[in-house]
Amino acid sequence: MDFKRFILIFITFFYLIVPFVTAQEPAAVSADETDTNQLPRQFRELSLGMSLDDLKTNLLSDNLFLFRGDRDVSFLPAREQSLVETSGSSFIRRAFFQLRDGQVFIMAFTMNTAIIDHYSIFMRFVQRYGQPSYLDPRAAVWETDETRISIERPLTVKYIDRVVFDDIVNESGLIESSQVRLREDFLDEF
Repeated sequence: MDFKRFILIFITFFYLIVPFVTAQEPAAVSADETDTNQLPRQFRELSLGMSLDDLKTNLLSDNLFLFRGDRDVSFLPAREQSLVETSGSSFIRRAFFQLRDGQVFIMAFTMNTAIIDHYSIFMRFVQRYGQPSYLDPRAAVWETDETRISIERPLTVKYIDRVVFDDIVNESGLIESSQVRLREDFLDEF
């Protein structure tokens, strides 16, 4: 893999992950106002937990996406991770699917704001799933123990498998704490 492609994949990965990790906790909406027991883990025939082969098959058969096959699949240097990035047609401008151990754990859909607006999508989610768990000017978030769905500005809808994502965050914390300890041990040698 050439360096430019690696950088593109790296930036795309952090476009999907960093806002989730680094965002300050938005103001909470009371639990009484939230009905998130039935949060979807699926959009059309695409779902969290599906295999790479099923994802490719479903993208190829869905006319909402302009998937070109394996050319749109990249493998990331992290543990058994890959990224599928494809253009969309009409309502969806771009779609990103992050996989770990061969299963989708993030689906992100950047919408075409020329034909669909933030308010329409937000109101549909409120009608179906109740008030968001968190709400601030940047994002509305619905969350259960298994799933997190966010509508982010200008207009991206993200589905995240919380179990897998929390595992990745915990692993990165362990790696970071180990690196901090090694750094301190090295500095103590002076």
